[in-house]
Amino acid sequence: MSGVQLREVAADEDGMRLDRWFSVHFPDLSFGRLQKLLRSGQVRVDSGRVATNARLVAGQTVRVPPLGDAPVRSPDAPRINQKDADFLRDLILYEDDEVYVFNKPHGLAVQGGSGTKRHIDGMLKSLPNKKGEPPRLVHRLDRDTSGCLLVAKTRAAASHFGTVFRSRSARKIYWAITIGVPHPRQGRISCFLARQSTQDGEQMVVVENGTEGAQHSVSYYSVTESAANQFAWVTLKPVTGRTHQLRVHMMELGTPILDDPRYNTLENWNFERPEELGNGLHLHARRLAIPLRSGKRLDITAPLPPHMKASFETLGFDANQYDVQDVDPEDDA
Repeated sequence: MSGVQLREVAADEDGMRLDRWFSVHFPDLSFGRLQKLLRSGQVRVDSGRVATNARLVAGQTVRVPPLGDAPVRSPDAPRINQKDADFLRDLILYEDDEVYVFNKPHGLAVQGGSGTKRHIDGMLKSLPNKKGEPPRLVHRLDRDTSGCLLVAKTRAAASHFGTVFRSRSARKIYWAITIGVPHPRQGRISCFLARQSTQDGEQMVVVENGTEGAQHSVSYYSVTESAANQFAWVTLKPVTGRTHQLRVHMMELGTPILDDPRYNTLENWNFERPEELGNGLHLHARRLAIPLRSGKRLDITAPLPPHMKASFETLGFDANQYDVQDVDPEDDA
């Protein structure tokens, strides 16, 4: 394509993230290239610079520069990869006319980035809706976090669920295994987080209020069960949704999540690790309860991934002993 385009944000795109908007209108434009265009100021919204996570408002104008080798592909002719479609369908926990809830596997990225070629967002084009449009992400999980991931089938549904997540009307419950037992056994964590560059890339750190880039974060937690005072099964409820929030919060308590490659090191160990424990970050998005557009409330639970199931069995934790719908770390915190 040639020449600059000025595109108006449609009414049913209100609240959509800018990166999602581009994936709908320019599906062949990579996430990495979009980031470069934004950093250079070639992509703008109402003449202003924006970030990939900016939320669009109906009626705004998006400036799209000449994309050269990233042609526009009609949304009614998506590239369908049958293997990707079959893979995603095997992950479905719930489906209706407007939404999927997938049980995202540990180790699979939700969205692309530098060096990430296989991810949920890229596979979604293989599950087009009746209009030929790919489903839309409305929230995210870390690559190494497993569990409930909600994806909207239509623009209207994406707008609804985006509003729900931003308003914190969604109820999200996570399960984790920590090294050591948090004290007190139930509580509220409130602190400010900011990104910090390290040799291994960016990570989140606890900072003082007022620090540049600082964002307030709040989580509730409760120890469901412990094993020999060395490990704990912890139920977590994030109130805010900051990057790596739960992982940093558990580290801040002095009880990092088991096998967290970024926020835990062998220095945290003062006992021998059982060989039978599973390998991989032990953080799982166990439950999602969220209002549907129909007014009904969806409440869905994701089974544990294989590595966490192995660790539960090794440590004597019984996932069936507790009804996740009756356990909320915010109660009495």
